[in-house]
Amino acid sequence: MIFDVNVIWENLPLYFEGLLVTLKILSISLAVGLAVAVPLGLMRISRSAWVNFPAWLYTYVIRGTPMLVQLFLIYYGLAQFDLVRESSLWPYFSSATFCACLAFAINTSAYTAEILAGSLKATPYGEIEAAKAMGMSRGKLYRRILLPSALRRALPQYSNEVIMMLHGTSLASIVTLVDITGAARTVSSQYYLPFEAFITAGLFYLLLTLILVRLFKLAERRWLAYLAPRKS
Repeated sequence: MIFDVNVIWENLPLYFEGLLVTLKILSISLAVGLAVAVPLGLMRISRSAWVNFPAWLYTYVIRGTPMLVQLFLIYYGLAQFDLVRESSLWPYFSSATFCACLAFAINTSAYTAEILAGSLKATPYGEIEAAKAMGMSRGKLYRRILLPSALRRALPQYSNEVIMMLHGTSLASIVTLVDITGAARTVSSQYYLPFEAFITAGLFYLLLTLILVRLFKLAERRWLAYLAPRKS
């Protein structure tokens, strides 16, 4: 038999457990990353060097280093310091799930911040003038006009970032987590069938990608309808 279906069928529960781990890591990382990216994106468009430079440096360093290196530094690197091992944070940093989510959240926050900054800079000045004409304060302007408008326009670029993060979560298996890739590694090592094991993992990732693309298309259709060309 070219493709051993029986082995994959018997191990489907392991793949579905890995699917849950992947979705958990992805959702936590994206939620935390987006929460951090919003203030970073606002800092990136500031005219003050004291505000802009720290955000620029953060995004430059994070985007300039591989996510695998960042994961290794957090999971393996911090453990060598006595200060970390003896602190109250050690139960968290000794957890592979926490370290993976932290590394992925840090990585995606840098990319998302730049996406939001670009979207904020592309805001039509007419929207800002209209808000000022209505007497909105600076805080209300950002809260009601700039951020909602920028987040909507950033959807196409952010969808690519989400999909890249989904694929990036496969690195979690390197730090002992049994996600989709971890399940494939387990099956491959037990049955010596790497082709079947990783083809199955690839199909899981492909299906998740198709679902995410569809969800973002629906979101774009709803929130970016005003940007679509009008029919004559």
